[in-house]
Amino acid sequence: MTGRAGRGLVLAALLLTVLVEAGCGKKGPPVAPERRLPAAASGVSATVEAGSIVISWTNPDKRADGTALRDISLVSLYRRAEAPGEPPKSAMVSRGTVVGWDPLAAIRLDTPAPAVVSGRTVRWVDKANLVFDRRYVYVVTVTDSTGRMSAPSDPLAVTYLAAPQPPRLLAATAGDREVRLTWQPPAGLVDGSALRGDTAYLVLRGAGAAGALSPVMSEPVAGTTYRDAGLDNETAYRYVVRAVRRDGGTSAYGEPSLVVTTTPVDATPPAPPTNLMAIPSEGAVRLTWTASVSDDVAAYAVYRAIGEGAFLRIATTPAVNIVYTDRDVKRGERYRYAVTALDRARTPNESIRSNEVRVSVP
Repeated sequence: MTGRAGRGLVLAALLLTVLVEAGCGKKGPPVAPERRLPAAASGVSATVEAGSIVISWTNPDKRADGTALRDISLVSLYRRAEAPGEPPKSAMVSRGTVVGWDPLAAIRLDTPAPAVVSGRTVRWVDKANLVFDRRYVYVVTVTDSTGRMSAPSDPLAVTYLAAPQPPRLLAATAGDREVRLTWQPPAGLVDGSALRGDTAYLVLRGAGAAGALSPVMSEPVAGTTYRDAGLDNETAYRYVVRAVRRDGGTSAYGEPSLVVTTTPVDATPPAPPTNLMAIPSEGAVRLTWTASVSDDVAAYAVYRAIGEGAFLRIATTPAVNIVYTDRDVKRGERYRYAVTALDRARTPNESIRSNEVRVSVP
C-alpha cells in the first residue's frame, strides 16, 4: 500500500506540472507585468516666461519591453516645490499617482486643451501659484487604455526667476538687403526690482504685414544692437526684441518690445553702360552702346547737351535696347551725349554716366 501510494503521489505531481506548463496553450515563462508598462516620457524641458513656466516633453511610442505603444489615454504632469537647500525628493508611483507630488495636469490626448500636442510632443504652461525664486520640480507619467502607468520621467528642476521687463525704444534702420536694430535695456524686472544676472536679447522677425514672428538667431545676443543681413529688398519686415535674464543656470524670457516695421531698399547703383558711339546724319543722331554688366538693369537714360551746356535727360529706353535715335536735332548744331543705367528698385538707382561723345549734325 505504501509503494502504491508513493507512486500515486509522483504521478499526480507530474500531471500537475504538465497542466501548468501547457496552461492556455502557451509555452515559455510568463512575462513580468512591469515589462508591459508604457516607457517613461523623455526630453522634459522648460523655459521661464514672464508669469509662467512652460514645460514640454515627448510621449513614448514604446512599452518597457520594446513593443509598440499606441493606446496612450492619459498623460499626467506632477510638480513639487522645493525650499532652498532642501534635498531632492525621489518620484515613485503608487496606486496610480506619484507619491508626495502635486498633480498639476491630467491631459487626455483626444481633448488635450489647454495643453498643446504636436505629434508626440506636449507643451503645458504652468501658471499655478508660482513664487519668484522658488525651485519647482516636474515629472511626467503616461497611462495606457488598460490603466497601466509608466514610471515617472526624469525629474526637471526649474527656478522661477523674475523675468526682465520689455526692452525700450526699439528702432530699425533699413539698408540694402539689411536692417540695423538698436534698443535700450529694460527698466528692471517684472517684480519691480532692478536688473540682475546676465541680460541678453532675442530678436524676432516676421515678413509682411501679419503672421508669426520667429527668432532670427539660435542664441540671444549680449549687446543692444543687431544687424539682420541677407534680406529681400522691397519686403516689409516686422521686429520685436525680448530680454532674457540668465541666473544660476536658468533663463527667464521677458515680454516682447513694441513692434517696429521697416523695408530694406536697393541702394546700390548698377554698372554704367560703356562704349557709347554716336553716328550723325541729316536730321538725326544714332546712338549705340554696350549694355551694363549688372543683372538688375531695367532701363537706360539718354542725356544730351548742346555745345558746352549742361546735360539734360531726353529719353529712357527699356534695357533690351542698346540703340537710340535722337531726331530732335538741328543742322549745324554741335551736341554731346552720355547714357546711364537704371535698376529695378522701387526708387531706381542710376549708374554714373557712360563715356561722353561729341557730334555735329550735318
